[in-house]
Amino acid sequence: MFLIDMFNKKTVMPSQETALPGRSEAIPTAEHHFVNGQPLHGPYPDHLHVAYFGMGCFWGAERLFWKIPGVWVTAVGYQGGLTPNPTYHETTTGMTGHAEIVKVVFDPSVVTYASLLKTFFEEHDPTQGMRQGNDIGTTYRSAIYTTTPEQLAEAKRARDAFQDALNKAGKSSKITTEIGPAAEFFYAEDYHQQYLAKNPGGYCGLRGTGVSCPISG
Repeated sequence: MFLIDMFNKKTVMPSQETALPGRSEAIPTAEHHFVNGQPLHGPYPDHLHVAYFGMGCFWGAERLFWKIPGVWVTAVGYQGGLTPNPTYHETTTGMTGHAEIVKVVFDPSVVTYASLLKTFFEEHDPTQGMRQGNDIGTTYRSAIYTTTPEQLAEAKRARDAFQDALNKAGKSSKITTEIGPAAEFFYAEDYHQQYLAKNPGGYCGLRGTGVSCPISG
């Protein structure tokens, strides 16, 4: 019974009344990207755009994006929940409502948002609900949080195109990716930032479906 209880708490979104209270001050984090030295918090050059992606554990997802030419800086954090300025350990209880998210700051003249969406859909399984592989909980849900109406429309089109591709490949699962306008992004702790550059042998649970996303960048 205890295990079932814990599973339910981690896979059901909390309400405003049941969510942890959090704190008014941001938790300490890194100031600069461990790999490329760019400022995590900005200011960013005016021509750059920002996108947010949740693909399960944010360690492997962040490494995936920082390697893409045209991505200026990445950071990991928490988004889409109720608790202000949560800690990692608070998010893992399932009582903050946040997903683990990668913030991607990119130059659209070098890499398009469509290209980032293609990477997103192909490099994880967006049909698993409140989990990604063996990682179970609301923090590991698939999510795209958008910063413009154009991004929102494009993300929905990409989702529909990938669902069609999954169907044609004989996969009956429905995409569960949460798509919506970005709420406040809370930076994760210093040790999570660029974790796999600091710990090359660290955990990465990213697994795609083997199906290509039929959108062009």
